[in-house]
Amino acid sequence: MKLTSGALFACLCIAALSSCNHAGNKTTTMADSVVLADTSMLTQPQAEAFEATIDGRQTHLYILKNKNIQAAFTNYGARIVSLFVPDRTNKLVNVNLGFDHVKGYQTSTEPYFGATIGRFGNRIARGEFSIDGKKYKVPVNNAPNALHGGPEGFQNKVWDASLSGDSSITFHYVSKDGEMGFPGNLDVRVTYSLHSNGELHASFEATTDKKTVVNLTNHAFFNLNGDGTILNHLVHINADRYTPVDSTLIPLGRHEAVEGTPFDFRKEKTIGQDIETDHVQLKNGKGYDHNYVLNDTEKYKGLKLAARVTGDKTGIRLSLYTKEPGMQFYSGNFMQSKNNLMGDKKDDLRTAFAIEPQHFPDSPNQPSFPSTVLEPGQTYKTQSVYKFDIVNL
Repeated sequence: MKLTSGALFACLCIAALSSCNHAGNKTTTMADSVVLADTSMLTQPQAEAFEATIDGRQTHLYILKNKNIQAAFTNYGARIVSLFVPDRTNKLVNVNLGFDHVKGYQTSTEPYFGATIGRFGNRIARGEFSIDGKKYKVPVNNAPNALHGGPEGFQNKVWDASLSGDSSITFHYVSKDGEMGFPGNLDVRVTYSLHSNGELHASFEATTDKKTVVNLTNHAFFNLNGDGTILNHLVHINADRYTPVDSTLIPLGRHEAVEGTPFDFRKEKTIGQDIETDHVQLKNGKGYDHNYVLNDTEKYKGLKLAARVTGDKTGIRLSLYTKEPGMQFYSGNFMQSKNNLMGDKKDDLRTAFAIEPQHFPDSPNQPSFPSTVLEPGQTYKTQSVYKFDIVNL
């Protein structure tokens, strides 16, 4: 299904807001009654700018909407292009960094904006792993390691797409046996859906015909103020431990307590509060670029709380819930102002953060980590929920 630019974001409405209390802050949640949102500052992606032929396949822009949220997706990388949610003044804010044309994603120095990541999210040491004694090699693209499935990972693939009404889209891709060095034909389906209470759901499924490794996630770059620094965003991470890394960002194979370190976000604090602390792990990551071992507490719809992040200017709060055992927290340390983004923005240093639900980095080479092996006859399934509400700070 293709949409004309004139149909994009037509007649936008969002939910009225009702109040409740949480953690000492007054919060508002989205209800089903409808009020007209302020769309005067809305920067709309244009469908025509996403019409292209890549590797012999057609790319498109797709729009999802409900009373609370509007989001744009493209089948190039099965990625989120824009994600508009209301702030405390009822103005819509695009909290996802992206491009307003498909060529931007093709030529970007940062290839992962909003993309579905696979076959293996995060890093594999030296791009090597073994299954049942057989060695496999993934091309190195983050020297000396392989990152996010190698240089031609899922972010560069044109997926099949099917819409289900106005609020759900499913992307489908078959990764052939040997693609980027991974064994097995991997059949992948990813469904993104909007829910009326201010939620974006991401569901992943995969099957294989040969024993392989799988670790799927989404790599949205969030800024809950819409633009500017993220250092004053407030963050809570539901984890007592994290996995320290070496200088190449490969885990050392152990968990360490966050207590007494700059990595302790169990009590809400700003991203910038401790980011310049003289700590070897912050030096290794050039900031936060680490996997957190999530506590199995504070459940929502059967999913564990991973993190809450609040934009200091808008009051928009994002709560992430997931089935995954870990979450990578990335504070935009490698953003270099080299890309012109939607809304006349640049990807300046630390103007976005990522919270990526996942199995742990380098799991195929770390026997003590939760396994990422998928066998024929099994179905890989995982789900994450991105829940938006408003905090009056």
